[in-house]
Amino acid sequence: MLQADAFGPGKLYAAPGNPGIARHAELVALDATDHAATIGFCDAHSVGLVVIGPEAPLVDGLADSLRGAGVAVFGPSKAAAQLEGSKGFTKDLCERAGIPTAGYARVRNETDALAALRRFGAPVVVKADGLAAGKGVTVAMTMGEAEEAVREIFSGRFGEAGAEAVIEEFMEGEEASFFALTDGASILAFASAQDHKRVGEGDTGPNTGGMGAYSPARVLTPTLEGEVMTHIIAPTVRAMAEEGTPYSGVLFAGLMLTAQGPKLIEYNARFGDPETQVMLARLESDLGELLLACAGNRLATMEPPRFSAQTALTVVMAANGYPGTPDKGGLIEGVDAAEATGAQVFHAGTARDASGALVANGGRVLNVTGRGDSVTAAQGAAYAGVDALAAPSLFCRRDIGWREVAREAE
Repeated sequence: MLQADAFGPGKLYAAPGNPGIARHAELVALDATDHAATIGFCDAHSVGLVVIGPEAPLVDGLADSLRGAGVAVFGPSKAAAQLEGSKGFTKDLCERAGIPTAGYARVRNETDALAALRRFGAPVVVKADGLAAGKGVTVAMTMGEAEEAVREIFSGRFGEAGAEAVIEEFMEGEEASFFALTDGASILAFASAQDHKRVGEGDTGPNTGGMGAYSPARVLTPTLEGEVMTHIIAPTVRAMAEEGTPYSGVLFAGLMLTAQGPKLIEYNARFGDPETQVMLARLESDLGELLLACAGNRLATMEPPRFSAQTALTVVMAANGYPGTPDKGGLIEGVDAAEATGAQVFHAGTARDASGALVANGGRVLNVTGRGDSVTAAQGAAYAGVDALAAPSLFCRRDIGWREVAREAE
């Protein structure tokens, strides 16, 4: 999908969009792989800025095509988007630039992958190299799990994303996410968040694209954020520029907070969810101005973004069957009642059926977001919204934010 935002004369477009954003934008049926059609739409409607939301169009080079046609774009070039499009590319860059990350091996077939597993031992992390919609990563606690993950990758399940794999050293610590904006030269720290990847409560079960998050991640202290900017974000931006692939957009760094300091797990080349929902719920600055400044190489003229001191926490409502094959078409009622509690309901995989009713149309369907003066309070606000929904085909975790809630109770 392509999400295109026009910060022009009071008009916002979303392509393809969903019933949630339809309250604020005109929905447009555009195929993000059809660059000519996208450029034509932007020309015909005097679009002032395109924000490319998902990773696939970035890796496909849509930003390059739009910039070549004179359209302002927030998002990296095809070459720079390799930071997300190829885990091996990012690991190699980290090695060249001295960026702290886990030890690794790049492998191109099952035999070499199994040999690398024997060198690392268990626990170990196995990743498909390319874009696999958040499902190509296995944190294997046993060699049996690791070998099965390798066989799955090279079986063709992930298509081109599994043509190569990365075998990584297992890192111990707590995970957090850190976001920064850059125009390829200047950098502004944005915000932090902590998400929950596992589908089950207590962080059990398979990895997903994220079952919930909260912001800020207080475990990522100001001192640690400074280390991340100095040792991870800034060297990445510098190395990309020096190697002829300057990076412009948002850098979403997945981090492991180890005993040796923060280490990079991986990069996303765009705002990802569920972290974006909680960061933007706290943002007090004008997001559009920041994105335009990135697109126009004017980030050095901007003040750092301002955020509320409150915590925001979001709970993902996913369709039954997720992260496997999700059940689609389930009726969703009570969104207005949920928002009447004070929560904010973001739509993801939703649609309208023939009768106009709101139904599930994807794996992760809704993000119910609450705010409060603590993680505990924000958690309560979010689940009050969840409990006001009537959506029997959806499920959620009931422990989002549990680490910080436990720390607040100490």
